[in-house]
Amino acid sequence: MEEAIRQARKSLNEGGIPIGSVIVRNEEILAVGHNKRVQEKNPILHGEMDCLNNLGRIGSFKDCTIYSTLMPCYMCGGTIVQFKIPKVIVGENKTFEGSQAFMESHGIKVTNLMLPECIEMMEQFIKENPDLWFEDIGEL
Repeated sequence: MEEAIRQARKSLNEGGIPIGSVIVRNEEILAVGHNKRVQEKNPILHGEMDCLNNLGRIGSFKDCTIYSTLMPCYMCGGTIVQFKIPKVIVGENKTFEGSQAFMESHGIKVTNLMLPECIEMMEQFIKENPDLWFEDIGEL
């Protein structure tokens, strides 16, 4: 999760939305990513999507875990379900409920750490950038 938080801070420092993601297999980081919707003007480049894009094709994700600083939205949750990534570990869902129930209904094990650092980072971002945040979650 530490690397996912670093990725979230990287996005924030680039003027983007502070959400980071990491894919791990056998305790080895395979890829990292962060939300780049603002930086690349790409509406679907959420943290998890950037991470998967950076990873590329690996065949099977059956032994992988994806970490995200925020509960994945339905787009990212759908991608996790589609590729059968069996385990998701998230920093928090206080600021965004996301797709936990959807992923779990498809057999994905979701662990929510409710990390104060992740909550505070998102709360501060949302307070300072409400229009950008509501655009990101489709509620503008």
